[in-house]
Amino acid sequence: MLLYVTIGTNDLARAIPFYDAALAPLGLKRQRTEEVEAGYGADDDVRCRLWVTKPFDGEPATRGNGSMVALEAESRAAVDAFHAAALANGGTDDGPPGLRPFHANFYAAYVRDPDGNKLSAVCERPQ
Repeated sequence: MLLYVTIGTNDLARAIPFYDAALAPLGLKRQRTEEVEAGYGADDDVRCRLWVTKPFDGEPATRGNGSMVALEAESRAAVDAFHAAALANGGTDDGPPGLRPFHANFYAAYVRDPDGNKLSAVCERPQ
């Protein structure tokens, strides 16, 4: 359904180490680095699906209240690793790894990136 997602940043040099570390456990890595943006994707994908970018209008990036990017994790261990890597690289906790009430196998963690954008990693597989 989605082609790609962009997340705004005011400091790309600060954001890149956060995203490099946090997305690695989910099988995503930085595929492109430009002056104002960095693109992330899986090795077997033909395009970057997540872009961290300075806003194209030149105005400061702001986080959206109620906005969140949820990323699929292959395992609960990957969710745990995402959360730990995010916190170790400038992110803040917005909900530790654990089961959520959405269904029996909805295991997720929630973090904020250094700009305050909310991200989650979710595994919907049984342990």
